[in-house]
Amino acid sequence: MIQLTGIGDEAGSPLTAQIKATKTLGWRHIEMRNVQMPGFPAGNVHDIPEEAFDQLAGTLEAEGVRVCGFGSTIGNWASRITDDFSLTLERVERAIPRMRRLGARLVRVMSYAVERDADGNDLPDQMAGERFRRLRELKARFDNAGIIMIHENCMNYGGMSISRALETLENVPGLRWVFDTGNPVFNPDRDNPPHMQDPWAFYHAVKPAILHVHVKDGHYNGTKKDCDYTLPGEGEGQVQRILADLTGSGYDGFISIEPHTAVVFHDTGDTGGMDPEKKAQEQFDSYVAYGRKLEELMKGIKSTAKAPS
Repeated sequence: MIQLTGIGDEAGSPLTAQIKATKTLGWRHIEMRNVQMPGFPAGNVHDIPEEAFDQLAGTLEAEGVRVCGFGSTIGNWASRITDDFSLTLERVERAIPRMRRLGARLVRVMSYAVERDADGNDLPDQMAGERFRRLRELKARFDNAGIIMIHENCMNYGGMSISRALETLENVPGLRWVFDTGNPVFNPDRDNPPHMQDPWAFYHAVKPAILHVHVKDGHYNGTKKDCDYTLPGEGEGQVQRILADLTGSGYDGFISIEPHTAVVFHDTGDTGGMDPEKKAQEQFDSYVAYGRKLEELMKGIKSTAKAPS
């Protein structure tokens, strides 16, 4: 049975905002990424101080909200393959006991940032072998802890193109995938330059490995080399087509919203001169509206599937 969830910090950094948004939508789970607890600065759930995490775990239990997985920073777009591997392993060792405590089953990782020269061009040598070696070790550690490691197509080696994604899956046996519908829209297709990636083709290529889905959507803006983010189904991410295919294929995992319509996770955090409280409310409202739109899409897909031919 498909369950809907969302990356909580897209509704707001405070845990209270994330819980409120989840309950407003009538959902039961949060995909935990960044979080801010009273008296502590915001940080990834596997990096916040132990006292803050204890507070988080107690609050979630009291509120009856569960965590389906961690959106970790392990090997993400801010991590380089040339960084000391011990930095990655430290994150893993912090994440595992916290995931166990919260009953979180999935951990999102990436295959490290794309290596580029001073002009921003991809380097010929992306040290693929070292990326795969690290991913295999990470997977073994999570496997031993009873946690499923899922790789996201994003600004990382496995997200560079379909061929890189398939190469990653081939070289890390048993690796599962979290497919993000919106990321291909703004990621260059290294298999077919200078075009952007095709979300439908990328989805189909990794479909056998998909265990989790992120929904974002938008139109590519060549001027800013990023998306103008939209509600799901209103952009170039082929969201409705992908969700319909998932539903028809018997997919029974989570579908998780990552709106980016009010905030982009890796931006500067600048409110653009807007009052912080007003900005926080806009972010919360945008998240809830996004969730409602996804529910509407899923209802339409299910109705069409049940309609007589």
